[in-house]
Amino acid sequence: MKYKNEFIVGRKLFSYISIGLVVSIGLVCLLFGPGGLPSVVIEHGGGGGSDDGSDPVFSGVIHRDFDDMFEDQEHNPDVPKSIPVCDMQYSELIPCLDRNFIYQMKLKLNLSLMEHYERHCPPSYRRFNCLIPPPIGYKVPIRWPESRDEVWKANIPHTHLAEEKSDQNWMVVNGDKINFPGGGTHFHNGADQYIASLARMLKFPAEKLNDGGNIRNVLDVGCGVASFGAYLLQHQIIAMSLAPNDVHENQIQFALERGIPSTLGVLGTKRLPYPSRSFEMVHCSRCRIDWLERDGILLLELDRLLRPGGYFVYSSPEAYAHDEANRRIWTAMSDLLNRMCWRIASKHRQTVIWAKPLTNSCYSKRFPGTHPPLCSADDDSDESWNVPMKACITPYSSKMHQERGSGLVPWPQRLTSVPPRLEEIGIGSDEYLKDTEMWNFRVAAYWKQMKSVTHRNSFRNIIDMKSNLGGFAAALKDKDVWVMNVSPVNESSKLKIIYDRGFLGTVHDWCESFSTYPRTYDLLHAWSVFSDIEEFGCSTEDLLIEMDRILRPNGFVIIRDKPHVINYIRKFLSALQWDDWISEVEPRIDTLTSGEERVLIASKKLWEEDTETM
Repeated sequence: MKYKNEFIVGRKLFSYISIGLVVSIGLVCLLFGPGGLPSVVIEHGGGGGSDDGSDPVFSGVIHRDFDDMFEDQEHNPDVPKSIPVCDMQYSELIPCLDRNFIYQMKLKLNLSLMEHYERHCPPSYRRFNCLIPPPIGYKVPIRWPESRDEVWKANIPHTHLAEEKSDQNWMVVNGDKINFPGGGTHFHNGADQYIASLARMLKFPAEKLNDGGNIRNVLDVGCGVASFGAYLLQHQIIAMSLAPNDVHENQIQFALERGIPSTLGVLGTKRLPYPSRSFEMVHCSRCRIDWLERDGILLLELDRLLRPGGYFVYSSPEAYAHDEANRRIWTAMSDLLNRMCWRIASKHRQTVIWAKPLTNSCYSKRFPGTHPPLCSADDDSDESWNVPMKACITPYSSKMHQERGSGLVPWPQRLTSVPPRLEEIGIGSDEYLKDTEMWNFRVAAYWKQMKSVTHRNSFRNIIDMKSNLGGFAAALKDKDVWVMNVSPVNESSKLKIIYDRGFLGTVHDWCESFSTYPRTYDLLHAWSVFSDIEEFGCSTEDLLIEMDRILRPNGFVIIRDKPHVINYIRKFLSALQWDDWISEVEPRIDTLTSGEERVLIASKKLWEEDTETM
């Protein structure tokens, strides 16, 4: 970077004149409004203001050095004035789930084990250093809760599923929209009636599947367009709807466009990126998975993820069909689950519900040498990033065995109560409660900063890129949003706390691309994420382009990081077209602050139709 003493006097004079013009324009905007000009908002921020008018979180205005900004744009070759736009053929690119890359690199993958649906990330020299364009005719997504039932066809111009599943009420093309009646392969009459029938099967009070708050986290495997998860939300149940990017094209893209918690993933050869004992229930409605393959390793992965006493809901021909082939599968599957100590909790018509044991008692009663074996004592059942699945049963700790359960209180009390696994990661209850309190202040401040440019339903899908203990998500409890809490790989042990609080999340390495379609999140929150990847030698520019890929037009980023990081990122906002609205403030130091921080909030523009691609 060039420094000020390298420039001639004439250049300085020109800079000072420019400053004067900027100040004059700023005064006009202050007095008469922004007019038609895009503006840089430099505000006193905050939320939760005190009686004396001071702000407990944000300390005040950042005074930018406009001379430095001028020099950056005019003389620094490292600061791009624009970033190329990718060709339209890449409008749905998912870099680490790109089958074209697999074919080009001639990766030798076992298709029968679904390895081609697992993550395979391109090396840095093969990354697309361009912005992903929206499809022709793209519109700002329909807002929640209306989006549960309809989306713009132009945003996901795929109607294959509507044709293929026309007799199952998955989705219906209706003019310029696609409607979702709430049906599924095994619940043609609607997910709401199907959910009520499951509650009746389990004899839960008032036919409520949440069982008084004891059922909160659900994993829906092979979820289709996630209508099961959509209708669980009204029961205070949150589901991680999971499906691969397979022949049922764009099912997860539809789910996310609808505003339903969902993610791309597959039961293949690696553990799913969630800690052990994360879900009270796993659901599979005609999910087309061979549960018997490789000594039942896929069922054993579900066993790892289920809490003590958790349920596996299985709606499939094997559970009810009487032909020889299906009877053979049912007999073998029942034998395997019996050896895993699962029991049938209920069976009715097309559905069977198994329950995982509450204690280790059944395991100790099995004959020596029974398969599947118990996992070894040195196996970390919470480790899940790029870890191969293991064909073994994870027994409970002696404490969980004695307590006969997970020790979790019902939802919503578990949101704020001290999680029972907190001591496993060496964090005390006082630190946990303080973390929750500080994030309440921080999030209130963020929302106050954005108040002038957001509406009640501006946000639905949110990513917290470094979730820590889940305080950010907890502070949004009264807003109609859901949060994908991300635990970076070096902090993956904290993800169990996220699930114990009744939230959803995943482990991820932000040096790589995230497993989601473009344009699927309304808000990205990045607290010290850039500083972290900087320590690992990863590229800030790559992460900014990746964030742009997954951010919806008119969406927001909140970046909280060290001043030098914010100063660097700020130089890329125009090139990224994140300059629809910008605010930068200096937050007050709190108990979570390890050093000086800045908060940068920016909004992504809705691109014009004639944006050129490369």
